[in-house]
Amino acid sequence: MTPSSDAWERRLYLAAHPVAYPLLRGLARRGPVVRVPGVGVVVNDAARAREVLMDGDTFRKDGPGSPGDLWTPVLGPSVLLNMEGEAHRVLRRRLTELFTPSYTQDLCARVLAEPLERLADHLERGAVVDLVDTMRVMAGAVMSEVIGLERRPGDGAEAGFRELFEQGERIVSMVSLRSRSLSPRQVERARAVLGPLGDIAAKAYAAGGDSTVMGRMRELGLSEEEARGAAGAFFLTGTETVATLVPRLIALLHDTGRLDVPAASGPAASPSALDRAIDEAMRVTTPTPVMLRSVHRRVDLGGVRVGPGDRILIATYNCCRAYGPFDPDGPPHPPELRRLWFGAGPHFCIGYPLAMAEIRAVARTVLAAAPLKITGRAAARRVLIPTYARLTVRAERAR
Repeated sequence: MTPSSDAWERRLYLAAHPVAYPLLRGLARRGPVVRVPGVGVVVNDAARAREVLMDGDTFRKDGPGSPGDLWTPVLGPSVLLNMEGEAHRVLRRRLTELFTPSYTQDLCARVLAEPLERLADHLERGAVVDLVDTMRVMAGAVMSEVIGLERRPGDGAEAGFRELFEQGERIVSMVSLRSRSLSPRQVERARAVLGPLGDIAAKAYAAGGDSTVMGRMRELGLSEEEARGAAGAFFLTGTETVATLVPRLIALLHDTGRLDVPAASGPAASPSALDRAIDEAMRVTTPTPVMLRSVHRRVDLGGVRVGPGDRILIATYNCCRAYGPFDPDGPPHPPELRRLWFGAGPHFCIGYPLAMAEIRAVARTVLAAAPLKITGRAAARRVLIPTYARLTVRAERAR
């Protein structure tokens, strides 16, 4: 990674978490597993992190200090984010059938056809394109389809897609790397946004059929309550992850000289090359900088004894950045690291196929216009997932 790209990634994290980020990086030097008073037991090692994530009986998401403390008051008790045991396994099996790779690819191809065509046209004409705003529209369009909002690209709905994205961003930005729970006022604000969206999802659920995601949930045997909760969880966890990744992917490729070559020989030259670049960008950017678990029985974790009442903070960012600078041409990721940013084991991100389908579709369109030049950028402040507030690009060989 060149100094400029490394500096920009550091700048994004400092803008988002000016206090927590230096603390997080400092803890990386304390060892693989370290107990930190007032924080919990911090895991900085990918192998130990995977050990925690694979053991859902010992390390759980529904105890004190876990994600359940954050989201149960907002989404209810049954949304995968805060479930364990048999109930979690049953719900997950049903939802796994929802987001198959073929279905998500077709969904993105259908929903994003028009906005991707406009994006390609702008780039071909040499227009300056803000990829941050572009991704807000794309992510909002896909999430509208998932929830059941009757909006379609090309009919003046872009403002609605932006608004939907901003609603989710406002909720997620209430959480910081140090958050243990939401205040009553924050819970009320989140419910005010999610309540109407849940009503829309319930309407699509009631209509049934295979033409909508909510209708498919009904066909798969989910209850209306489970479908509403799933819609809320997808809205909160899936929108920003995708939207923030694409601008940072393009910036990393630009800053390491990989956008200076024509598309035919660049990162989008083949599906496998593009996937390697996406995976490597996800490792370096780590869209989930930390993960939380609560301990339910006494065990040894990397030489540190933990037990009931302990809070585990997996420093995913430290785990991933330990494997070096951005290098999509390097060797495959080792088994302990493989897609760790999406989790592992019983809580591996169920929306992974949808996220990848969306990222591939947009990245492929942008990279098809290479060589590209970044004409401006700025870091976003006070956000949970570090990102750009603005990242503008222009094709060097426009028609």
